Amino acid sequence: MSDPIKELSETGWIAEHRKAYLEDGAAAHMWDSTVGGGPGPLPTLLLFTTGRKSGAEGIMPLLYGKVDTGYAIIASKGGHPKHPGWYHNLVAQGDVKVKVANDEFPATARVTSGAEREKVWAQMAEMYPPFVDYQKAAGAREIPVVVLEPR
Repeated sequence: MSDPIKELSETGWIAEHRKAYLEDGAAAHMWDSTVGGGPGPLPTLLLFTTGRKSGAEGIMPLLYGKVDTGYAIIASKGGHPKHPGWYHNLVAQGDVKVKVANDEFPATARVTSGAEREKVWAQMAEMYPPFVDYQKAAGAREIPVVVLEPR
């Protein structure tokens, strides 16, 4: 089975956005979400994880929202029935590196639950309405909401 998100991450618009972000985080910080059915320019960050099997560094550009303790990200994988690889790596390692614009810092990642998850999910879905469609497409998989807390 083909993984369209992986393909886009390797050769498509996700790869292009990552390359631009690494070259100039300030210029690439705001992403034109109309590419993915969104409302327009939205803030993105780069999430650096280490492959739990490969040991290789992975870098993924993701939409984010500010929350009390840091930055919220959504492990949607575009509504795919399986979690994204970066999510599995993040859960396995806990500590990650994050780049917001040109500010790089270590962070601790934690998966939200209960009322906190619902609150942050609502915030992120308001910012980027396609997340609601992604949850419907994901079926029984509850899309994880992660908070990245700077250390």
